[in-house]
Amino acid sequence: MLDLFLQVMDEPLGARPNIVEVENLTKWNVTQLPEYSENTSDVEESTPFPWRNDLNSKIILWSGDITTLNVHAIVHSTNERLNDKSPETELIYSKGGKELVDDIKNNVKVCKTGQAKLTKGHKLIARYVIHTVGPRYNVKYMTAAQSALYSCYRNVLQEVRENSIKTVAFPCVHSLKRGYPVEEGAHMAIRTVRRFLEKYGDDLEAVIFVCNEETLDAYQDVLPLYFPRNPKEEHYAITKLPKDIGNEDGEPVIAERQIRIMDKPTFAALKTQSDDFEETVDLNKEFCTSTVIEVGRHPFSQMEDNPDDGRKTSLYGKTSEEQRKLELKRRFDRLMKRAKTEDLTDIAALRCLYRTGVDRYGRPVVVFVGKHLDASKVDLERAMLYMIRVMEPIVERDYVVVYFHTQTTAENHPPMEYLKKVYHLLDDKYKKNLKSFYIIHPTWWSKLVTWFFTTFTASDIKKKVYSMKGVQYLYGSIYPDQLDIPSFVINYDIELNGPRYFSPPEDSQGL
Repeated sequence: MLDLFLQVMDEPLGARPNIVEVENLTKWNVTQLPEYSENTSDVEESTPFPWRNDLNSKIILWSGDITTLNVHAIVHSTNERLNDKSPETELIYSKGGKELVDDIKNNVKVCKTGQAKLTKGHKLIARYVIHTVGPRYNVKYMTAAQSALYSCYRNVLQEVRENSIKTVAFPCVHSLKRGYPVEEGAHMAIRTVRRFLEKYGDDLEAVIFVCNEETLDAYQDVLPLYFPRNPKEEHYAITKLPKDIGNEDGEPVIAERQIRIMDKPTFAALKTQSDDFEETVDLNKEFCTSTVIEVGRHPFSQMEDNPDDGRKTSLYGKTSEEQRKLELKRRFDRLMKRAKTEDLTDIAALRCLYRTGVDRYGRPVVVFVGKHLDASKVDLERAMLYMIRVMEPIVERDYVVVYFHTQTTAENHPPMEYLKKVYHLLDDKYKKNLKSFYIIHPTWWSKLVTWFFTTFTASDIKKKVYSMKGVQYLYGSIYPDQLDIPSFVINYDIELNGPRYFSPPEDSQGL
């Protein structure tokens, strides 16, 4: 009894019991190794996942209650409405308290498959909760499920990095409840974390894979393949790795898509590839500013080709137009590679561009807040990279953009020349799959600029652009709970139009 009393007295007032400290857990680099037969060391191949003790020291495999971990963030695997009836969800909501539930209800509302949404932890031990929705598994649509699961882990890790989170705990996002095979999902989870740590390992102190009885064995078998703990285990892993180990980010490689975008290896193509190490493109210098809008093609604003280049490319069997397209494709691919790897947390913090819910047809919605972008001060090249990072996951299918022109000034408006050049630089899927572009609270000047741009540069989207003088006009196309609208926009809208109004939207090009 005395010992128990002294133990209680030693605990700080208000301290919560059953807290699991990260530093007390066993790191992967010091876990017990199995015995490997000597003949595995005869393998001559080099492994894509070499032994790295610095990365292994950041990995922890643990079985227990994720809500007891004293980490910066825990990951919550849920459904799209964030009201999953699983024991894990109920436990997180119960310990997080009413504040967490209200935060989700008021600020998150919905999370699409593959997305990641961050909230505070409120009464949880963890400072943050990152909510994500794993895919349903169907053999017929296996490729889509793999891509969606990769997006879950990658988007969670992106949130971790952008919010300076140092320790994060992952449950098994690929749940048996949704039919995803445990071992296949473990490969995706562990591989994606490995590739992320290879690039951004200095930003993280610990990644904890939290397992239960159903998943622990699979993780124990798969972890050594991507995080070998010594050279012998590294050689052992070579023969056990799956055929598809993903690209440099761990993303599944889809052979059909790769074949479709590969250039024919002609002399001209090889010549283009040899230029990959030239200096990076300075978008500020070449294009002069940035934003989110682009789409279309018109002779008036086509980039002019160098006549000498045209003559040279014709000798290699390509017209100047084909070479121009190849060059633009090469530039865009280079920008996309940078968008995936560079630290853009300063641009993300501006909250000038972000994804929200979906419209009434289920199409993803991208929001651009003009007032949050100071075009005279922000690094427009980096803003362009962040735009590609945000939009690239959704432009493979139909999508819509909502642009809040509310209370913008000249400092918020990128130069027209920049918009024209960026329009031609972006991949065609951005232009083809844009279905609607809504401009809220337009001015006379913005309507004039929109008319000029869609007439002489982006003629393909002229009929897709709609200028609306109030937020409520959007609700005919997008439900209110699917829109994340800044409070200053709502306040301005009430001052301008009153609390309740509704009439048919204005014509898109009305001046």
